[in-house]
Amino acid sequence: MPGCSRVAAALLGIAALTQGARAADMPSLPPPSIPIQPVAPVTWLSTGASYLRGDIGYRIATFGAGIKTSWLRTDLTLDYVSPTRYTGKYVAPGDTTAKVQAVTALFNGYFDLGTWYRLTPYVGGGAGVGHVSIRDFQSTNAPPFANGDDDQWKFVWAGMAGVGWAVAPNLSLDLGYRYLSFGNLHTGSDAAGSMTFRNVAGHEVRVGLRWSFDDLREYR
Repeated sequence: MPGCSRVAAALLGIAALTQGARAADMPSLPPPSIPIQPVAPVTWLSTGASYLRGDIGYRIATFGAGIKTSWLRTDLTLDYVSPTRYTGKYVAPGDTTAKVQAVTALFNGYFDLGTWYRLTPYVGGGAGVGHVSIRDFQSTNAPPFANGDDDQWKFVWAGMAGVGWAVAPNLSLDLGYRYLSFGNLHTGSDAAGSMTFRNVAGHEVRVGLRWSFDDLREYR
């Protein structure tokens, strides 16, 4: 039937146009996105700095190296104490004398108490060992009467206080006081015995320099 064929062709044409229109009306979809994980930033943290130090005082010289943070410093120091005359009393004042010389090695810690106008006061303490020599012992009333020379190893400790002044980048001038205790020292002995010097200590006013290297850094 020619009429039915024309109707079927018309319906097929309408269906094709409808499908084309629908296809044309569909929006284009973007390709699926891949989630991007954020990359943690690289942060350099200032945790401390290493430094060298040198100090000088009356009859004493010090060299050391250490590490500091914003408020705490620790260092190892080597000290040379030149021969110092010791005067004591056995019967009468000044009747016993000797020369005391020492080399000490100490581990020290300091608390920096804040900074004002580039000035940083601090307190600290230290402990270590010392090689102490006693020479030229003389006493008119106490033994030994022959030779009192002696060398001995001693536990030594120290207490410190002072102030650091930042005179330039990475350079500080240090003015401080140190109490250095040797405890009891003894002379050599002879047939008559030996002498003990009790509570031998040094009171030192020292001037020094501290040179700090670049801050140590760690990766986080």
